[in-house]
Amino acid sequence: MRITDENMRGKILIVDTTHGGVKLATEFSKLNCEVYAWDIYHTLSEEQKKQLQMNDVKLVDEGFLGGNKALVVAPIHSNLNCPVDMTHHDAVAYLLKEEIKIPMIEVTGVKGKTTVVHMLREIFKDSNPLILTSLGVEIRDKLLERNISITPASIITTWELGQKYNPGIFILETSLGGTGLAQVGVLTNIAEDYSIASGTKTASQAKEQIFKDELVACDYDSYQKYYTQHEKKTNTFGLTEGNVKARDIKYGLTETSFRVEVQGLKTVFGEILDDSFSIRTFAPAPYHVENVLSAICASLTCGRSVESVKSGLENFHGLKGRTTIKHVGNTTLIEEINPGINVTAVKRAIGMVEHLPRIAVIFGGQYGVTCEEIDEESVSRVLDELELDIGLILTDELGASVKDRITRNLNYLEECNDAVEYARAKGYRNVLLIYRSNLLDLEYR
Repeated sequence: MRITDENMRGKILIVDTTHGGVKLATEFSKLNCEVYAWDIYHTLSEEQKKQLQMNDVKLVDEGFLGGNKALVVAPIHSNLNCPVDMTHHDAVAYLLKEEIKIPMIEVTGVKGKTTVVHMLREIFKDSNPLILTSLGVEIRDKLLERNISITPASIITTWELGQKYNPGIFILETSLGGTGLAQVGVLTNIAEDYSIASGTKTASQAKEQIFKDELVACDYDSYQKYYTQHEKKTNTFGLTEGNVKARDIKYGLTETSFRVEVQGLKTVFGEILDDSFSIRTFAPAPYHVENVLSAICASLTCGRSVESVKSGLENFHGLKGRTTIKHVGNTTLIEEINPGINVTAVKRAIGMVEHLPRIAVIFGGQYGVTCEEIDEESVSRVLDELELDIGLILTDELGASVKDRITRNLNYLEECNDAVEYARAKGYRNVLLIYRSNLLDLEYR
């Protein structure tokens, strides 16, 4: 169905109230249309039901599709037996297209989204950035909302919360694609092309929505594998290939330096940029450098000056939990606490520290913190293949679930803080904590 203002005044079915559908249904109810909502996962609370009822949104089930002609709004990851007229991303674009008058950058990808948004916040600090990430909604160092998802509907909530603070730019993290509202979209990587929609689609297909934006900064390998048809609106970045790449990298746990080479980069002002400059920032491993290159590529595409990029990245010292370096007595604690921890993240984290002396790896966490669960069999093989002089400590429900799959020596402690203290007591000088959790849910030490 072709989307027009006319058919938006008819019947609209919002599918999936779990992933932002309540907010979308409420917003559409303010327009001159009949709004219906389908709680496809049966997760609606009584409070949410009352909210929908107060806004004249009618709850329906699958049978509604058989006898009613309605415009269907559903997430990109839905697997419906009917055509979808708008994704949730499209719906947000429709609802906000006349509302947001400031520049936007939206970031999607499999890994690195939250980190890249926070790097961009430092680079655009003098523009009073409003940001949305899985850590919350922030502006002027104020945390406006803590427990918020990165589903498309949260973009509306963020804008409502933040616009009174007069932001000069809106930088946001979003899952599975983009809205098309941004001057610059960012695709950090397709580190794992996992399946969605009951196996009928892949992450790479969903994230192609980011190319609705005016220009896109895209990981070079992902671009070459999936998205070459978008050449005219794409700038690429990578360690060795792309419009933005790195040279002469000198890694350090607290500071890494390298030279940035920029060739043929398109800006939103229609210019083509060639340049070379040096960067110092927090990037202790190759995948951190890739995140830095992502932020540089996006910033330059927006027309940001090289000096702003350099000074912003010098002020970036990592995110709490996302590769945080702490010193506790004689022990260096490297934390990787993330709800999106998967096998790729585990491999990358271990690769960052395995050359360090006297090291222990603590692995564990919780289930149900994201829609994408971890592959226990694969992560068990990765942990089993650790060098025997590396200590292995498992913790919490995830650690308990994988420990019987591992044949090498290990220890298990139920509580995360006990695992950390055990590693310190055993004299390990470097401790890598890989913990699958929402950071704010983890209370230890």
